[in-house]
Amino acid sequence: MIHPSRRSVVGLGAAAAGTLLLPRFAIAQADNRPAITIAVQKVTNSNTLDVMREQSNVGERVFFSSLWEALIGKNWRGSLETVPGLATEWRRIDEQTVELKLRPGVKFHNGDEMTAEDVVFSFGRERMFGSTEAKNRTTIKAFEQIPTPRPGKELPPEVSATARRIWPDLLRVDAVDKYTVRFVNATPDVTLEGRLSRYGSNILSRRGWEEAASYLDWARKPVTTGPYKVVEFKPDVSLTLEAHDEYWGGRPPLKRIRFVEVPEVSSRVNGLISGDYQFACDIPPDQIAGIEKNATFEVQGGTILNHRLTVFDKNHAQLANPLMRRAFTHAIDRQAIVDSLWSGRTRVPRGLQWEYYADMFQADWTVPEYNPALAQDLLKQANYKGDAIPYRLLNNYYTNQVATAQILVEMWKAVGLNVQIETKENWTQIMERSNTRAVRDWSNSAPFNDPVSSIVAQHGPNGQQQQIGEYANAEVNTLSEFLETSTDRPARRKAFRRMLEICEREDPAYTVLHQNAVFTAKPKSIKWKAAPAFAMDFRAGNFEV
Repeated sequence: MIHPSRRSVVGLGAAAAGTLLLPRFAIAQADNRPAITIAVQKVTNSNTLDVMREQSNVGERVFFSSLWEALIGKNWRGSLETVPGLATEWRRIDEQTVELKLRPGVKFHNGDEMTAEDVVFSFGRERMFGSTEAKNRTTIKAFEQIPTPRPGKELPPEVSATARRIWPDLLRVDAVDKYTVRFVNATPDVTLEGRLSRYGSNILSRRGWEEAASYLDWARKPVTTGPYKVVEFKPDVSLTLEAHDEYWGGRPPLKRIRFVEVPEVSSRVNGLISGDYQFACDIPPDQIAGIEKNATFEVQGGTILNHRLTVFDKNHAQLANPLMRRAFTHAIDRQAIVDSLWSGRTRVPRGLQWEYYADMFQADWTVPEYNPALAQDLLKQANYKGDAIPYRLLNNYYTNQVATAQILVEMWKAVGLNVQIETKENWTQIMERSNTRAVRDWSNSAPFNDPVSSIVAQHGPNGQQQQIGEYANAEVNTLSEFLETSTDRPARRKAFRRMLEICEREDPAYTVLHQNAVFTAKPKSIKWKAAPAFAMDFRAGNFEV
């Protein structure tokens, strides 16, 4: 691996002297851009701004495209198709290697130019992989927890676990020259370009990392290339960003963005109407009509590339028998949930997949049918005696989460399942391994257009379910490796089909409830377009008053 020497900082005296030539009043009067406040349910779950630690829906909203950027970008105002990002072009060298040309002149928040040195460091051991090795399918044990302050840069175990989830076989990144890099994989991989575009494959400043006192100090104020930079982060309270005026994509239209945590929907809506907030996120569908009765406001949004799931811990005494988990899946009337809680604004998808998988999409696949009689028969076969089964729940982290859970519990009760809701305060409590971890809520996204981005990344050997010890299936793991390394597309499609059969039918890891949808309320006077994602785009050309 090439490790260029750290760049020198020169000319500070001349630069400082140059600024004195500018009239002071010009600096003071130059910035009349607006500042906005956005009410969100949660800013981040991990209390960090590290894209490797915060692999979440709420993290996506504050990270992209405001803070973190990748070499291959996404068209947030289109259909999320890939577009040039911090790299202007890329090409395949062979089945294991991709070469990318970096965009010259990109400035980090600290004023440094982004070069191959920063890209190599962003994908190196110190920042990402730690002691993990490529081409090793051993499950990396991890656990969701808020990191504590450390004197050095030791990586939280979740970072390397996430790194190998995203890049199971990345061998190294070589700097060919100042503006050219090569990603070298240990195995063939048809999805390298997709992996480069997904969240987690984002670039940071090497100097910004080295100058931070500790990992946590860096993770709460990372130095990146986005159009906005961190001013203040108050965990569990707010995140304030300000414009990065040297942004390569043009001067940001906003002077400042403040994301503030407002857990209750009613408070977000009332704050919007009173003018305290310019945007209110995570609006339930049943609130949309009421908001839009006021002609001053509108609600934007719709379905996104994310599905809501119910997830099983097969180690729980009542769920070890797959017949029990199958009973759960057949007791759910998914369409009734969509109709009653979502006003028909979303849909029941064809399992854990999306049409943009193209030829990998299984068009004839369906979620388990709603069949209460079959569910009852499965419980009888499993010799279920009515023991309580815990259902860990957060208070509307997901839109309509509590209402959905209450409906599910009644549906399960109708077939004889005794499911008891246990409300928890955070994800650490949800994930905690104990004899009360049985059923929980989750959602799964597809960061790029191949099944390895979802079913493998989330339920395979280093998916979260296996890393925290909820689920394992030997055939699933073998199929995961095949999907990650095969270049035979028909064979890969067949392997994906088999994974769906196991994970959704034979030995359920989860069951899909519905496709997720995101709705954001704002004044009509603000000209802004919602992305088909959790992300909120405030770059040049997508905000005007």
